[in-house]
Amino acid sequence: MNHDKARLYQRRFLQVFAYIEQHLDSPITVEQLSEVACFSRFHFHRQFGQFCGVSVSRYITLMRLKRASFRLVQNPLEKVIGIALDAGFENPESFSRAFKNTFGLSPSEFRKNPVWVDWHVHFQFPGRENQQRLVNMEVKIIEVEPMRVAVLEHLGDPMRVNNTVATFIEWRKASGLSDYTQRGTYGIPYNDPLVTPGEEFRFDVCGELDPQANGNVPENPQGVIAKTLPGGRCAVVRHVGAYDRISDSVYYLYREWLPQSEEELRDFPVYFRYLHLDQELPEHEQKTDILLPLK
Repeated sequence: MNHDKARLYQRRFLQVFAYIEQHLDSPITVEQLSEVACFSRFHFHRQFGQFCGVSVSRYITLMRLKRASFRLVQNPLEKVIGIALDAGFENPESFSRAFKNTFGLSPSEFRKNPVWVDWHVHFQFPGRENQQRLVNMEVKIIEVEPMRVAVLEHLGDPMRVNNTVATFIEWRKASGLSDYTQRGTYGIPYNDPLVTPGEEFRFDVCGELDPQANGNVPENPQGVIAKTLPGGRCAVVRHVGAYDRISDSVYYLYREWLPQSEEELRDFPVYFRYLHLDQELPEHEQKTDILLPLK
């Protein structure tokens, strides 16, 4: 397969993945997906399996379980039956069975103690890697003002960042010093999670401080402290889609844009601004600005 045909082939599957993510609440048929991909329905099953590494039906089930697992943890008071029905299962029993067969825990057990490390490995699909390279991403250069932020430092396995985020949300609600509806929310990865040993991975979960905080954070049980997010020139690209695929967009900046830009990097890590914090927002609609500090 030549380069142009490979790009066309992968773009068609990008459309299929996007369609699935947009219709997880509805029945999805192979006929619908083959039409989206402009492939023959007689061959689509085999093509999908070869590209993605799992069958169509398994992929759809995994995407529904993925969304359900987030809801279980983020909405602790929501009933399992509602999550099960929204995930396309006829009853809580079939949902619990599929959930446990996939993750090794019942939905209730996962809600109490989410094991994000084991959870993550179920969503690695060979054909979906590095898809962001296929998209013409718009990069802008902006000037950023210095900002005082509340920070909860994470050290350890990158898949436990979600647990740190939950603790930071507790502080945000209890303190009233960083209103998430009015102030920015940021994440600063100090290492590449794909090449850094888990015990060495550092990530700051940040929230812009309200004016009444005067740039300070009183001592608190969550361990949140105050830092300054430095100002300066930054290259910015917008990532649209799930947070756990944000590395694709980061790699685009480093591998594709930077070598052609003649820009030089500043001594501060790439960081993220999360534009939507609505827990009910579908993954395909999540938007995150990636900021790459420049000299």
